[in-house]
Amino acid sequence: MAPDVPDGNAVPSPSGGAEDTGRVLSAEERSEYERLRRSATLRHRRTRRLGASILLLVALLLAPLAVVSAWVHDTVSDTDRYVETVAPLASDPAVQKVVINRLTARVVEQVDVEAVTASLTKVLADADAPPRVVAGSEALTGPLTSAVRTVVRRNVERVVTSDLFQQVWEGANRRAHAAVLRMLTGERKGALRASGDAIELDIGSVVDQVRQRLVDQGFERAALIPDSDRTVTLFRTAELARAQDAMRVLDIVGTWLPVLTIALAALAVWTAPGHRLMLLITAVGIGLMMVALLIALLAMRRVYLDAVPVATLPPDAAAAIFDTFVRFLRDSTRTLIVVAVATALAAYLYGPGRAAVALRSGVRRGAGAAGRGLGRAGVRVGPVGRRLAARRSWATGIVIGAGALALILWNHPTVGSVVLVLVLVLVALAAVAVLVAVAASAPPREGAASGHAAP
Repeated sequence: MAPDVPDGNAVPSPSGGAEDTGRVLSAEERSEYERLRRSATLRHRRTRRLGASILLLVALLLAPLAVVSAWVHDTVSDTDRYVETVAPLASDPAVQKVVINRLTARVVEQVDVEAVTASLTKVLADADAPPRVVAGSEALTGPLTSAVRTVVRRNVERVVTSDLFQQVWEGANRRAHAAVLRMLTGERKGALRASGDAIELDIGSVVDQVRQRLVDQGFERAALIPDSDRTVTLFRTAELARAQDAMRVLDIVGTWLPVLTIALAALAVWTAPGHRLMLLITAVGIGLMMVALLIALLAMRRVYLDAVPVATLPPDAAAAIFDTFVRFLRDSTRTLIVVAVATALAAYLYGPGRAAVALRSGVRRGAGAAGRGLGRAGVRVGPVGRRLAARRSWATGIVIGAGALALILWNHPTVGSVVLVLVLVLVALAAVAVLVAVAASAPPREGAASGHAAP
């Protein structure tokens, strides 16, 4: 008995097979069925495309906010990062000039030159000096003031331009930032800390030193000084709780908003019917948003410089301060632009474009020629190379994934680090291609000799 052969025009079952209904679809019924199936597939693709577009739009809108929030979080919550941010200001010539001018003016204000000249005039008059000399001493106020200013400025300039000022600057900023951070986070460590709505100063170490010095000087009863009341309340403020709440929000937003943005972008690529095309669109979109962020920073810089009065801060010093504070934000933005360009280029090169196909063909020919040359030179890859050749797509994916993971785990990657990782990935991919070519050029008897004998 001949086996039953399903008719090509039979009504398909829901499971995908053919359901034996006892009759054959007519041409019109078959055409209608195909039309409905194409319509359902089209609706499914449109739904996926719409969902991917919405996810991508949200990711693109969040991308600049994620970069800024991560930068603010690192600067505010990390003392080392904050000190690294403000450290260059101590060696900036424009900022040094402002510090020198203000310190010189402050010191000269404390010197009463008029009182000095008046005393000199009185001494000369009491000593019966000639009237001409006494009258000349009264005119020394201007020259003496100029001389004092010159001497003070020379000494202030020597200090401000020295390495000592750089060390003092970094140390003062580190201590101040650590103290403020402890207050904002409610950490009960250090000399300055927050308790409720009060800012307290811990003087315990001072009490211990005073008590020990008194004991060393013979006041034995000083050892009975109690350890109570070792804190002094400096002031109370109702805004402290709000500042601490803002710090907690910043900690959450700065940590999770970048993660959410990356997740939405990845989900958009996964949801789209064409993964490669959506990856290309996502990379271009992220790159454009980073360019827009750089333009916004330039506009903010212009607004800031226009808002700072010249009497308060010279334009060159104001520009140096702004550029120093946002330089890590600019570096992160430029790094993301390079990553976006590299990702978009990779997505294009894996596509059907004429230039991409020609480039891939050229690379394959080059790798094949190199592999054949190494094979003729006696280079053999062994079983590992043959397994690699059999799983070339897996090896390529692992290399690219390792490069992406390296950038994700890199602490504050820069353009240089991205270029380094990209070069290493390209070298690894070229090595894989050459190894595959060497394995393909190996004589057939090598594979047979390395395996078990055929039965």
